[in-house]
Amino acid sequence: MTAGLSPWGALALLLLAALALFHRPLGRLLRLAVRSSVGLAALALFSQVGHLIGVDLGVNLVNALVLGVLGAPGFGLLLMLQWALR
Repeated sequence: MTAGLSPWGALALLLLAALALFHRPLGRLLRLAVRSSVGLAALALFSQVGHLIGVDLGVNLVNALVLGVLGAPGFGLLLMLQWALR
């Protein structure tokens, strides 16, 4: 047996250090991904009924990210942008 750390032990310590270092940014990124996917689902549902009131928002990643970051005010922003650009 050697007195030093095995390569697998060193790798495990390195992975634990990386997880400790990136815990907050990875959590925020995961939260943004979940909120954006919920925004994408809301856009898909709205696109089914939006044409009845004359509003057509695109179901795409940019709009989903706006909804993921801003939430309900982002939805209002997208509606106002769509209205202003027509």
